[in-house]
Amino acid sequence: MASITRLVRIPALQLPVRIVGCRWRSTQQEPDTRNHADDEEFRVLNFKQVKTQRFARRKMARVEVPPPRSQQMATDQDWGAVWPGPKTFVPATVPLQLRQGYVSKKHQVSPGKFANAELMKIPNFLHLTPPVIKQQCEALKQFCTPWPKGLETEEKMKQHFPVDYVSSDYCHALPTIRNPLSRIVTIQLKVDTLKLNKHAKDKFLRLVGERYNPDTDVLTLVTDRCPLKKQNYDYAMYLLTALYHESNVVEPWEDTKTEADMEYYDFQRNVSKVNAEAILNWGKAEGESSRQEAPVSYGTAVEQLFNDGENEYNLQKYKEQTVQLLGLTK
Repeated sequence: MASITRLVRIPALQLPVRIVGCRWRSTQQEPDTRNHADDEEFRVLNFKQVKTQRFARRKMARVEVPPPRSQQMATDQDWGAVWPGPKTFVPATVPLQLRQGYVSKKHQVSPGKFANAELMKIPNFLHLTPPVIKQQCEALKQFCTPWPKGLETEEKMKQHFPVDYVSSDYCHALPTIRNPLSRIVTIQLKVDTLKLNKHAKDKFLRLVGERYNPDTDVLTLVTDRCPLKKQNYDYAMYLLTALYHESNVVEPWEDTKTEADMEYYDFQRNVSKVNAEAILNWGKAEGESSRQEAPVSYGTAVEQLFNDGENEYNLQKYKEQTVQLLGLTK
């Protein structure tokens, strides 16, 4: 450390002034605080890639992908263990050469099963193969009751359960699982199973109209008015019950109907029956035990001729019954 004393004269007052100061000095060497990087030039940024420039590329680790499972499965593989339940289609698991999809060209082949969205978005039933179904049936057999006796054949089942109930369920790829067509219910049965008399059957057939098929004697009722399938089924059964009871109702005015009021030709209430019996009982007095009634076959032939119209079959049948009624030889 060194001290310095200096005399300074002020011009205005002409008085000497002493300025005393001190200066600190160290014997330690001053460190070099300069940045050596500042001495270097700025690094040039080259935007133009030159082939001679080399960059260190990072090596990507490749994962070995195993082969598809379908190529490693044995021929006697238990498919129920591979596909136990419903799930999305997996191309590496299914050992089938499946193709599905739209092709833009005429002779182009549909896309394969790998990376095929068409096969993945639709429901499949690969979990319901015949061996799996048989295995599941064997497991459920212990919970089932014996088949009812008396229903061994189709005829016996039709005899005890004459009404056939038909409905449809749809499975498709939509946001909703409900299909408007699944609510439609169809009921079929043979009219002869209702055990209707002649008057009730005629009235029943007039009420159902075109829903009756005379060739098969089957009545078909289709209901689709209600939004639910159960409601349409109840409505169809209600219609069948109402038709049956209404057909057996005899109105008071029906007994007063004359031959001109009949909707169809009835041989039993027609004068043709009286004429046929008059020919058979020619010369016999009324009340005799030997009087004969008109044959049923003749009456049926006459009714078919009037109700169904004239055709070759009805005319031939009417001719045969007339010749037999008169006792003539062919």
